[in-house]
Amino acid sequence: MVQKYQSPVRVYKYPFELVMAAYEKRFPTCPEIPVFLGSEILRESKSDDGAIHIIERSCKLNVDAPRLLKKIAGVEYVFFIQKNTVNWKERTLVIEAHNETFANRVIVLETCNYSVHPENEDWTCFEQSASLDIKSFFGFENTVEKIAMKQYTANIKRGKEVIEHYLKELISQGITFIPRWTPPAVQRAVDEATSTAGDSGSALTECSSHRSGKEQRGTASPPLEASTPDADKLDSDYIERYLGQLTPMQESCLIRLRQWLQETHKGKIPKDEHILRFLRARDFNIDKAREMLCQSLMWRKQYQVDYILQTWRPPSLLEEYYTGGWHYQDKDGRPLYILRLGQMDTKGLVKALGEESLLRHVLSINEEGQKRCEENTNLFGRPIMSWTCLVDLEGLNMRHLWRPGVKALLRTIEVVEDNYPETLGRLLIVRAPRVFPVLWTLVSPFINENTRQKFLIYSGNNYQGPGGLVDYLDKDVIPDFLGGECVVVVEILEGESVITWDFDILKGDVVFSLFHSKRAPETSWKEPAVPNALTAGDNVQLIGKSWILGVDYSRVESPLICREGESIQGSHVTRWPGFYILQWKMHSPTPCAGTSLPRVDDVLATLQVSNHKCKIMYYYEVLASKEFRGSMTSLESCNSGFSQLSVATTSSNQSQSSSLVSR
Repeated sequence: MVQKYQSPVRVYKYPFELVMAAYEKRFPTCPEIPVFLGSEILRESKSDDGAIHIIERSCKLNVDAPRLLKKIAGVEYVFFIQKNTVNWKERTLVIEAHNETFANRVIVLETCNYSVHPENEDWTCFEQSASLDIKSFFGFENTVEKIAMKQYTANIKRGKEVIEHYLKELISQGITFIPRWTPPAVQRAVDEATSTAGDSGSALTECSSHRSGKEQRGTASPPLEASTPDADKLDSDYIERYLGQLTPMQESCLIRLRQWLQETHKGKIPKDEHILRFLRARDFNIDKAREMLCQSLMWRKQYQVDYILQTWRPPSLLEEYYTGGWHYQDKDGRPLYILRLGQMDTKGLVKALGEESLLRHVLSINEEGQKRCEENTNLFGRPIMSWTCLVDLEGLNMRHLWRPGVKALLRTIEVVEDNYPETLGRLLIVRAPRVFPVLWTLVSPFINENTRQKFLIYSGNNYQGPGGLVDYLDKDVIPDFLGGECVVVVEILEGESVITWDFDILKGDVVFSLFHSKRAPETSWKEPAVPNALTAGDNVQLIGKSWILGVDYSRVESPLICREGESIQGSHVTRWPGFYILQWKMHSPTPCAGTSLPRVDDVLATLQVSNHKCKIMYYYEVLASKEFRGSMTSLESCNSGFSQLSVATTSSNQSQSSSLVSR
């Protein structure tokens, strides 16, 4: 089998002539490359005008191979023939190399190109490709292939470092500018003019050279952003910035698969991170990844998945009863999705909407996840290739194991595994009940082994404390119903605004308070899921122990005791700009720690204090005073009942609350 390698485009932010001077310092020997023992010029020629210079060398290499293999082969060193063709006029260098040792058993071909950057003539691009074809090697074909590719990839990585080493050496010697090639007639005229001008002309030429060198240093020295790669090429800096650290062979697989798609695929070429996910799913086996990706591209075209975020509108029942939503990101910057599967009436949803609608909704979630990964990559300045899912299983019981529901789940898993590989970075399963092993036995065989390794399962309350959620999520991101420290803050920029709220107490008695503060968290604000809502930054306690009532914040509404089963509506006309904090505490005859309202998010529709004795549904809105009419008619209708989609199969103590988030 022929092994192939294709490098990304590597950019040296120096002019071609200076890079060539650095390259020539590698010969006849190069201490920076230990395996390169020396070279000898076999033939050399130049064109009449000096524009083309050809050098053919014999290069001696010490291959890092087992001593036994060298004895069997009967050689200590390996010789390569290297032909270098420099075109000073076009500013290109083409390097062609092939092995001389064992040429009848092993065929190694390599081609390298140095050329001027298409967007900056003072930068130099480098590309490299190679192939290895082992015909026979005393029965050690596989061993030789592994040794050769390991040695080759190590040399590739070292090659760029060597050029940069010699560039720095030249600069340290004061060589920062080398004139470009000019035709002999032009050069003679310049020389004659310089000679006639005498000392003043020499000074002028020297000044010009010095200025050009300074300009070169100005373009080469600053740390510039990686340029966008050409349509059919990838830049190594681009790969590192947007796709992460890849080995040379992994880079090669990505580039080769991308080139194949450009040559054969009709239609839109998927993004590089999309291609990379399929390569990772198949352990960078390019043939298997290509087959998997092609099937997925056909599927996406058939079902118009590329347009799902623009065209899919969930049915109202799904918006109301699907207990899942996006909720900021984990500690690694991955977008976080929270699903309260145990609280969801899966049987009712499947009966009411059918399998296709649920599958379509899951696909839209996955598409949104990829979009959020791209946004976080730009936000955090490092590659974010996957997202985290937190699944709360409290309330999961045998009714969730309804056969059509399990069938729909298995189909969803199959579609996601085939078309969204390596998009899940981590799956956190909390409060797994006793029935969970039964569900796991049913679904785990359909989940890829690489995906299963990303699962972290917690039963009971062992998700709290070290080793639990706090290892992966900041405390202010963990939802309140899991013991987190979420609060809701409304920022009012103008004094005359109206905060309106509507909430139902589903379980327990609570005390509602409204506070105002001019003091803002010290960390930066994050974009909330609902307009006008702002939430605390990382590790910020809005009403912490250091805050003093009457100094750092003030109460603007008297405490209101709300009893279980009541539906409460209210409003507050703001008098001052600042931050208004809506807070609920469990009302108890004995002192207890209060818990603030969680962030306004699709997934956080139900509020529970850490001991789970209180449940609240809520909705709030901020209105300009001129739009307020003294009533709640501007608010959306708030369903405070439990799911009635499958009354026959859902008992009264196994209920679910609905989302009150504005759409």
